Amino acid sequence: MLKPILAGPEAAIAVSPAQPSSMRWALASLSLSMLLSALGTSIANVGLPTLAQAFGASFQDVQWVVLAYLLAITTLIVSVGRLGDLIGRRRLLLVGISLFTLASILCAAAPTLGLLIAARGVQGLGAAIMMALTIAFVGETVPKAKTGSAMGLLGTMSAIGTALGPSLGGVLIAGFDWQALFLVNAPLGILTFVLAWRHLPADSREAQKKPARFDHLGTLLLALTLAAYALAMTMGRGSFGPLNLGLLIVAALGIGLFVFSQARVASPLIHLGVFRNMGLSASLAMNALVSTVMMATLVVGPFYLARSLGLDATLVGLVMSSGPIISAFSGVVAGRLVDRLGATATVIVGLILMATGSAGLAVIPAEFGIMGYIAAIAVLTPGYQLFQAANNTAVMKDVPADQRGVISGILSLSRNLGLITGASLMGAVFAFGSGVADITTADPHAVATGMRVTFAVATALVALALAIAASRKRNR
Repeated sequence: MLKPILAGPEAAIAVSPAQPSSMRWALASLSLSMLLSALGTSIANVGLPTLAQAFGASFQDVQWVVLAYLLAITTLIVSVGRLGDLIGRRRLLLVGISLFTLASILCAAAPTLGLLIAARGVQGLGAAIMMALTIAFVGETVPKAKTGSAMGLLGTMSAIGTALGPSLGGVLIAGFDWQALFLVNAPLGILTFVLAWRHLPADSREAQKKPARFDHLGTLLLALTLAAYALAMTMGRGSFGPLNLGLLIVAALGIGLFVFSQARVASPLIHLGVFRNMGLSASLAMNALVSTVMMATLVVGPFYLARSLGLDATLVGLVMSSGPIISAFSGVVAGRLVDRLGATATVIVGLILMATGSAGLAVIPAEFGIMGYIAAIAVLTPGYQLFQAANNTAVMKDVPADQRGVISGILSLSRNLGLITGASLMGAVFAFGSGVADITTADPHAVATGMRVTFAVATALVALALAIAASRKRNR
């Protein structure tokens, strides 16, 4: 259990959890918010070839349909969390759901690729609000003793959205056209808005009366810094050139300017003192590490299954869907275990399972093929769900009410940065282990070697996270 992040008059502001009669409907609205934000990421990927054909664009150009969404989330998720703390989380969440829904309709109506990318950026802003404030709202809708179960449910809905996207997107494109990829969000968004409007607890009177002392300079500096880092990690498909290096330098300078600004404003975007809380800092570090490892399965898995095991595209898709499907079934169970065993113990159990699964991916598929791959994923994925539910609970359980939005945003940001870093870092490790410049031309043996090297490194990263967890437990 983490110590309170801040103390003072504002920390005394608290909102009572929702009554049991309305708690289920409030959780339903939060679950749909999480589902929609995850679906918005995964459903667009399957439509990229169709979009390239429809707009007569290159694949590199249509990739911005996905990248614009992810950049908006990554750069703005902390800022919108803080804004929710200042003006009221309920009203801002309703704005976010509305933005996401309207932007989905605009995406479907876009006559050009440029307007589609712009609409996806707005949709990403709505998703950032939904992701940050959904986790923040758990403390206002469920009792503390059930926090783990609620976090597990949200993890399940995120996994369902991720798993549902490719299959649902394929059906919609086959039966209709690419516009259906975005229009499907409209009825779900309207339902989510109605449930949230009717059942989420009202904002506290203090939040409604409080002047919006929002840190505009800090928001701009953080957004530019995160955008520069995200672009450095995603452009060039893992190969670093002068542009990537320049963006990393800009990101490093941006961090310095952001820290300088935060120490000198009356109402900073992020109170730098929160990072002196060793429990929070440890949780953020572990979150980034395990997210890096999970991205390795998405980056390396398809190449290994196709080029080393010789599976066709259909079988690769089926095997790759096993991870999200297992996550969807294990999330709620993971949350209940957190409530029963406690967050600290469950974090360690989850990391042990992740280390076992990562080591299994380095060794077992070479001996047992597809079944070995699925068996290792079946250990890794529930471990990740256990870790996520427990880590989110440990961070959010004792955060003061007036800081839940920004801390939730920082927590989500650490996960996103881990995913972005993992896409580049683990891809580079895979190429290095394979010993080839172009992984798409590597022979099956080279790909298998790269797989072993990649997940040996992944196991080491999980072991580092486990060491951090054990150290935090000893210090407590």
